[in-house]
Amino acid sequence: MLLRFLKDEEGATAIEYGLIAGIVALGIITSLTLVKGELLAVFTDIVTHFQNI
Repeated sequence: MLLRFLKDEEGATAIEYGLIAGIVALGIITSLTLVKGELLAVFTDIVTHFQNI
């Protein structure tokens, strides 16, 4: 029973998918943080444009 438990790789696959999802989420958060100022400027320009119409 112990050998069967040690050879079971289903949990390892789930952990690998979890790690991949975590890395992707970290990449998205990092990239959004880097472009936050630029996005804010674009949306501020759009709002200012529509207020002046």
